[in-house]
Amino acid sequence: MEGRGKMWWTGFAMSAVVVLFLFMDSGMKLAAVQPVLEAGQQIGFPGAAMARKLGAVLLVCTLLYVWPRTSLLGAILVTGFLGGAVATHVRLGNPLFSHVLFGVYVGVLMWGGLLLREPRLRALLLPGSS
Repeated sequence: MEGRGKMWWTGFAMSAVVVLFLFMDSGMKLAAVQPVLEAGQQIGFPGAAMARKLGAVLLVCTLLYVWPRTSLLGAILVTGFLGGAVATHVRLGNPLFSHVLFGVYVGVLMWGGLLLREPRLRALLLPGSS
């Protein structure tokens, strides 16, 4: 377990929270459950087909984030997905802290977890921090 100290485990826990949320979100979209369809209708994404497509995209991006060799690519793709959600809520004039910034909260937790788990990423983004 060398290299897996408190920082790594904290990052793992942060990432696990994000991954569980994203799996739940993608699963609910893939199953096209009624609350997802209603929420999609309210933001201009009508129908089960749209929900399933979004769920499939999110699932693939999340799986890439989970796999260690592709976690950076997954984080970039999930960030894009979350950015689309933020833009949609801004366009609709939804409340800032509960709706608009929710994707930002998830993204910060996701990137924070990855930074704590990946010393090479820390060295690249935060020189002198390792």
